[in-house]
Amino acid sequence: MTLTPILQSTLAIQLHVLAAAIATVLGIIQFAGIKGTIVHRILGYGWVTAMAIVAISSFWIFEFRFIGLWSPIHLLSIGVLVALPFAVLHARRGRIDDHRSAMIWMFAGALAVAGFFTFLPGRIMHAVLFGG
Repeated sequence: MTLTPILQSTLAIQLHVLAAAIATVLGIIQFAGIKGTIVHRILGYGWVTAMAIVAISSFWIFEFRFIGLWSPIHLLSIGVLVALPFAVLHARRGRIDDHRSAMIWMFAGALAVAGFFTFLPGRIMHAVLFGG
């Protein structure tokens, strides 16, 4: 394992990877922790911020292109940016089931599934984990 591919990448990729790592750790802590506490809220706002940074930074990453500069991942980023404020609003209005569903969707879809694809051969995270 080597961080060299990330360190040699653009600032957008470095920021994207850091924010995704933070969001992943905070998300796991949130799933395991007690809901509705002040700690849950503080970590939740940290998670929302990290996810927003992940989504926004993706618009400066063009390594995987599908239509012009864009890929299907960019559609996922738009979805996250739309869903984040609604998920927070659901929690603030006491619509906890809607809040939970949105957060699980974003964690599973935007971090876990999209993250899985970053480890495919030829991608930066594959080079980080397996070298080459």
